[in-house]
Amino acid sequence: MPDISLTTLVLLAVAAAAAGWIDAVVGGGGLLLLPALLLGLPQAPAAHALGTNKAVAIVGTTGAAVTYLRRATIDVRTAARIGAAALAGSMGGAFFAAGISSAVLRPVIMVVLLGVAAFVLLRPGFGTLPEERRRAVTRARKVTAIVVVGGGIGFYDGLFGPGTGTFLVLALTAVLHLDLVAASATAKVVNVCTNAGALVMFAVQGAVLWQLAAVLAVFNLLGATVGARMALRKGSGFVRGVLLTVVLLLVVKLGFDQWGP
Repeated sequence: MPDISLTTLVLLAVAAAAAGWIDAVVGGGGLLLLPALLLGLPQAPAAHALGTNKAVAIVGTTGAAVTYLRRATIDVRTAARIGAAALAGSMGGAFFAAGISSAVLRPVIMVVLLGVAAFVLLRPGFGTLPEERRRAVTRARKVTAIVVVGGGIGFYDGLFGPGTGTFLVLALTAVLHLDLVAASATAKVVNVCTNAGALVMFAVQGAVLWQLAAVLAVFNLLGATVGARMALRKGSGFVRGVLLTVVLLLVVKLGFDQWGP
């Protein structure tokens, strides 16, 4: 366990639980937990915060995925294929992550998140209309989901990570015509694979604080389980509302981290 105060540990545990809840509902929990780790461990290299974040996230994501698999209808074969591509992509991204500065990536992620918020606001029915689920999904769309969504977002997850779940939910909804609940469920299966690939690379590089990760993972799992059950019970409208709230708050948070005092 790194040398941190009890107050810092408690705050990190709260952040881990909240991140698990957010991640299970709509993704993006890493945009809360990773900054918390960077602030709570100011002396640790950024790669250690990234690696520890992956070790925590994979526990909560797995718990949420199991909850969704038990209660939601998921095309497991398609999810597994996307997950395999995401696994390879995340390992590649993690390989290059050690030389990346989070300060360089924050403005890029802010722009992407603002685009996401604008898209969802301008399309109120996105991911909530029943007819979207009934559209035929062509083979080309499935290939796109595997290569672009799986491989591309997987690479991003290994390289930086925060917001991966959110990007997966939106991409799966757009490409495979899933509603937001089904997209969240599928995203969790894929996200387990991206977390696993990145975690392997960070572990090989010795960039995981295992004792701290074990403590935070308990709280992350609790938050993720509660979040998945709420999403299943309340439906796509609830997920959309959380999505917009999370995206806008995280843009503000990243902006403050980048340009604030």
